[in-house]
Amino acid sequence: MAGIRKTVVWCAALVAAASLARVAQAGDVKGKVKAQDMRSAENIVVYIDSIPGKTFPPPVQHAVVDQIQMEFVPHVLVIVKGTTVNFLNDDPVPHNVYWPAINHDRKLAHNMGTWPEGIVKSFRFDTLGDVPLLCKVHSEMAGFIVVVPTPYFAITDKAGNYTIKDVPPGEYVLKTWSEEAKPAVQAVTIQYGAETGSQPASNCSACSQAKQEAIVDLIVKK
Repeated sequence: MAGIRKTVVWCAALVAAASLARVAQAGDVKGKVKAQDMRSAENIVVYIDSIPGKTFPPPVQHAVVDQIQMEFVPHVLVIVKGTTVNFLNDDPVPHNVYWPAINHDRKLAHNMGTWPEGIVKSFRFDTLGDVPLLCKVHSEMAGFIVVVPTPYFAITDKAGNYTIKDVPPGEYVLKTWSEEAKPAVQAVTIQYGAETGSQPASNCSACSQAKQEAIVDLIVKK
């Protein structure tokens, strides 16, 4: 009986160590986006185009676009394909939400209607690409939803910095989206180890050292 217990404990330890190694095998992609001839490097979307052999179900929790002080908040929302977005109105005036196209396809135009403060309307986005948000009541209002194929994405800050966390090892294509600039494309590689390129050993010390940072600076142009 004691021998069986030892075997069970040993197997559990191996499983736990393997789980730690799998977590540690992910890496971060970070860098800075330089925006040429643009007003700002903020709100540029950077994302991994695909992970071969993997599909990503949409999150159960809905994303949110609010309307506050005559603005869409956030100005740019990034979601995984299939995500449902709740559209809110927190202004004391009626607002409308519509988009003239999805990924430049005008056949996918849609008008959510006009509703007063406190009402929520929802829509599921199943087409990849950008969705320009407009309001028929207030022509100055504009925002964007960007539908991407993987959950590995980030939005740049005011300085153009971005970080995509916990990307699994592999060779990928990094892409950008901006409301002003043309898309940029860059290859990126996440390895198992920071230097050796080999799979880390299954212990906590190796796990803590295995996470790699891939630095990728990008230039986007109008």
